[in-house]
Amino acid sequence: MTAAASHRLEGLEFDNLLAFLALLGLLRAIENSDATLLPRVSWDIAAPPLRPRVHLSRALTQENLAEFATNGIDALAVAHDFAGRKDLNYSQDECRKLLESEVTSARLGARERADIFSALVNDASVKDDKNGSVDPTPLCLLFGQGHQHFLERLAEVPQQPAPPTRGKGKNRTDVTPSGCLAEALFQPWHRGDATFSFRWDPEEDVRYALMAGDPTDPAYKAGTQHGANRLAAIGLAVLTVVPQFRAGRIRPTPIGGWSNEEGFSFAWPIWREPATLSAIRALLCHPQLRDAGALAHVGVDHVLVARRISVGKFMNFTRALPLRAPEGPITA
Repeated sequence: MTAAASHRLEGLEFDNLLAFLALLGLLRAIENSDATLLPRVSWDIAAPPLRPRVHLSRALTQENLAEFATNGIDALAVAHDFAGRKDLNYSQDECRKLLESEVTSARLGARERADIFSALVNDASVKDDKNGSVDPTPLCLLFGQGHQHFLERLAEVPQQPAPPTRGKGKNRTDVTPSGCLAEALFQPWHRGDATFSFRWDPEEDVRYALMAGDPTDPAYKAGTQHGANRLAAIGLAVLTVVPQFRAGRIRPTPIGGWSNEEGFSFAWPIWREPATLSAIRALLCHPQLRDAGALAHVGVDHVLVARRISVGKFMNFTRALPLRAPEGPITA
């Protein structure tokens, strides 16, 4: 393969929340593996279809880049230890003690657990239930329905280096950890892995009315893109939740998130010039992120918005659409 200081990420669809989280995870993984690579990302706006491009301080092949990302995920995944807990159902007291403990233990260069827990819960946001449990991040779509458990998957997915062997007989194919990531980053997704996911991929929104058979039947059930889910699980830690007052009580909102009478949505910008993970996080935090055209002076071409939807007992995110009109701040 040809070594280059920048690579177009053909696999990361611009309108897919899973792909955007994977992009955040890629930057985080590379920084953790070798900070001297100084990873940055821009968007190839003039080269359709719209895709991100990663920029590095020195030339690497795609294979080398995937290896650096693999090493970074392996190191960061150690923090995804939730003591066997399956769901985000902490009581307010448990949550406060947990966050205080992780923040106290964090130090420069070793704050991975504080980052991941601050992206999951906030002790100021309590549900209206008899248990007094805290609200999880709105990016959590799994609460045990269909035996799908969010924390269980958040622990297992990044620590599973590669998907199971694909195919049968002469068609059996083993995928290496770095090969799995390279597929997710540099090739169109085929979603052929029998591994856990988080329902962040819009393609996981399968409905009976749109299929020839039962979508729970293995013959119809779609697979996942394991490398993308590994990266996204690591990328989630970037999206810290903060308490926001709306609908009569305090609720958790991740940076980039917003809620109104239509429900929760997540927005991300499409920017022109190479930006670091810190710069991208600053854009997601910007108070004018959802004001159409307001961030043009810092290189933002447009903003995309994906909306959370409910389909029966399951939840999904839609494909993202360009911001239609200025949207104000969160209100009650």
